[in-house]
Amino acid sequence: MSEQNAYETLGLTRDASFEEIQEARSRLGQQYENDSKQVQTIEAAYDAIIMDRLKMRQEGKIKVPERIRFPERKVEAPSPVALNTPTASTGWMQQFIDTPSRSDILWPALIFLGLAILTLLNSNENSTLSPLVLGLGFCVNLYFLNRKENRFGRAFLMTLAGFFMGLIIGGLLSGLVSSPVDNGGSSPVEFAQLLTFLIFWLMSSFLR
Repeated sequence: MSEQNAYETLGLTRDASFEEIQEARSRLGQQYENDSKQVQTIEAAYDAIIMDRLKMRQEGKIKVPERIRFPERKVEAPSPVALNTPTASTGWMQQFIDTPSRSDILWPALIFLGLAILTLLNSNENSTLSPLVLGLGFCVNLYFLNRKENRFGRAFLMTLAGFFMGLIIGGLLSGLVSSPVDNGGSSPVEFAQLLTFLIFWLMSSFLR
């Protein structure tokens, strides 16, 4: 079948677009679906036109779309990627969990370790130093938390929560582990203060 006859069979001109070629083939195929001979003629005309377009493409005259070059190949839509949507509780926790660097862990650890040593060195006779050391730990934790997000109010509330948590839990644990006969070791106040510094270090390192 000549190229001109192929275009005439589909009722097209040589400047027909690829969409028009596809549409003509589909329309005529449905129209003559009961006439196998006519359907073969339509398919032969379509193939001749495609070959003509491929030849023009090889000559650099046109660019043939993939669906025209390979009409039997169906372009499959990419399967949707299943995204792990976090639950509300997980999303809420991720707002506070941080992935610290080594320096983010070491610097608070060194500072709170120094404050813990000052607490242990503080004698009962010089108990006025203990509130100052605890207040300094409060400020240090507030500084590290505020530095991450620049949200002072949030950092203050979190530090305040850690402060009371350390004192309350430390007081309870100190009462459980201490013996009335044993007066040595740390006092309940010192134990609660050390636990508070531990909580401050965990907060300043792994929370934001």
